[in-house]
Amino acid sequence: MPNLLEIDQIRKTFPGVVALESVSLAIAPGEIHTLLGENGAGKSTLMNVLTGLYRPERGEIRIAGEAVHLASPRDSLALGIGMVHQHFMLVPAHSVFENILLALEGVPNFFSRRRYKQKIRRIIDEFGLELELDAPVWKLSIGAQQWIELIKLLMRDCRLLILDEPTAVLTPQESDRLFAVLKKLREQGKSIIFISHKMREVMEISDRVTILKKGHSLVTLARGEFDEARLASLMIGEDQIPEWEKHPCVHQEVVLEIDRLAVRNERGLADLDDFSLQLRKGEILGIAGVAGNGQKALAEVLTGLKEAARGRILAGGEDLTHSDARSSYIAGIAHIPEDRKSIGIAPDMTVDENLIMKSFKSRDFRRWIFQDRGAIRRNAAAKIDQFAIKAGPAGNPVRYLSGGNIQKVIIARELSERPAVLVALYPTRGLDIGSAEYVHKVMVDGAGQGMSTILISEDLDELLKLSDRIAVMFRGRLVGCVDPRSTTREQIGLMMSGEAAA
Repeated sequence: MPNLLEIDQIRKTFPGVVALESVSLAIAPGEIHTLLGENGAGKSTLMNVLTGLYRPERGEIRIAGEAVHLASPRDSLALGIGMVHQHFMLVPAHSVFENILLALEGVPNFFSRRRYKQKIRRIIDEFGLELELDAPVWKLSIGAQQWIELIKLLMRDCRLLILDEPTAVLTPQESDRLFAVLKKLREQGKSIIFISHKMREVMEISDRVTILKKGHSLVTLARGEFDEARLASLMIGEDQIPEWEKHPCVHQEVVLEIDRLAVRNERGLADLDDFSLQLRKGEILGIAGVAGNGQKALAEVLTGLKEAARGRILAGGEDLTHSDARSSYIAGIAHIPEDRKSIGIAPDMTVDENLIMKSFKSRDFRRWIFQDRGAIRRNAAAKIDQFAIKAGPAGNPVRYLSGGNIQKVIIARELSERPAVLVALYPTRGLDIGSAEYVHKVMVDGAGQGMSTILISEDLDELLKLSDRIAVMFRGRLVGCVDPRSTTREQIGLMMSGEAAA
């Protein structure tokens, strides 16, 4: 039986950058094929070529042995290639049924709602999904919204499904259900390209794994030929994974206290409601929860980016509740934001300039009323060396860096102020193993020096590995706090879904 998809010697460049060079791989019918690689390895570029968003300069793509030209996403969909992106393409105000209908082609002006609903309902029932077709999308969990994206592709009878980090926003129970669906699709002859950084998932779901490194397809391994250690070694190559060891560093001193805090969003609904928590000196306090349950509001109110409607934030005997980000204390709370590219950096400014964004008024970087370019360059050189930033040529805009190196720039800038508290919102989302371990080392080393961290993450393995305590959020409220040494992933998953309390 011929391969469903063959990618042969694909090359794609951007100005000054070779994103893909002679990349080749094959996807068999009815297989789950995982794509692994560091940030900047070329995974996203390759998927954009496959879905018709980018056109390669060289190489060939074959579907069932026949060469094809993918000039647009419509071409890819017509050939049965569909992708579930990390950021869902849904209209929140429309119903589940309306969103699925919008994705279909050839729907006549006058159509039978009942007939289309029956088709969709057959897919929902076949895979045991929990979806109400008339429910508005904005009311649904992130996991339910992901099912909609998958159903849209199945309604178009896609033969090759691409899933980009599909479990990043799911509870353990939702991830297990997704894997069950993927295995059933495989049994039906569908092929799946699975992109993930979570080694435990890769080991569970993959029939074969292809490693991309620096724009090249390094090797493809079949099940039985790889384990976690070998995959990590191939991905990292000669680069060193930072080593760290966690030691309990928690003191009894409370450095930050949140007392019955409430925060409302633009629609007047509660993002946080009656939320209380204490953070101790040297503690890494993990915050678990499915995305959209108030974590972002918590980070923003603690860093002065959002106003509290009710309650208090206390630090060092000072009431910070109505302080903004310019206040001296809140300016001293380090912040790793959720969206590193649009919020964490000024993308068109240089690495040197981004590294002093919180301290550009300091006398260290000024000569009278002018900036001291020499001092700014020396500061950047020291930080680039200290934080192992691959910054490229001097003067390049910071947006040219990989995701992992942009994250290092943000961390270097934030920690240069020697903060007492670090608020880290999804700090390793989308990062490769080496970059993620570097972020972990920064937090653990900081704890050893008395820095306290609020680590907000959707990766339970990360929280269990790093946290001294884990607080679980559901619909803006604190469900409870647990000890990671005596609590399972499944127990925390039930709390995240609101089905259990500590």
